Amino acid sequence: MGIALADAAADYGAEVDLVLGPVSIAPKNKTIRTFNVVSAREMADKCLSLFDCSDIAILAAAVADFTPERIEDLKVKRTGDDLILRLKPTPDIAESLGRMKRQGQIVAGFALETHNEIANASKKLERKHLDLIIMNSMQDKGAGFGYKTNRITIIDRNNNIDKFELKTKEEAARDILDKIVSMIMS
Repeated sequence: MGIALADAAADYGAEVDLVLGPVSIAPKNKTIRTFNVVSAREMADKCLSLFDCSDIAILAAAVADFTPERIEDLKVKRTGDDLILRLKPTPDIAESLGRMKRQGQIVAGFALETHNEIANASKKLERKHLDLIIMNSMQDKGAGFGYKTNRITIIDRNNNIDKFELKTKEEAARDILDKIVSMIMS
């Protein structure tokens, strides 16, 4: 979705900075400034550095919530029957940007939900101080990761809920951008 959103935003005339984790695809629009990162920390640092000069931030990356406490330089050899792996939270980019946004900035996030979907996405919207959240459901067949299609539900800060049918990711990206434009115009 991130690349589809970047391409659509550029097509709408926006100047687009895309912070992109390791993927095998790239944006089609050559005006997009792409910043490649490999870790959640790098993504957070780059997003934070770009945010002050941004009007809109759309956070579509599926960043892991946790990362290993220690990173080993060498292969970990078997020394017994089990291994305890300690994890620490990764930076919460959406919450950080939501808390630091200034008047007029819009921050949109994504929520992949498995149950109590609208309620959980709405809580995330509020907790992270977002202006809108785009919810994906693990229950939707043919949508999300690994597909060229997506079925989204957009919830805004006024608790307006817009549900969309299964569409291409490019069409879903335009639905998201149309919602953001309508928020700017109101």
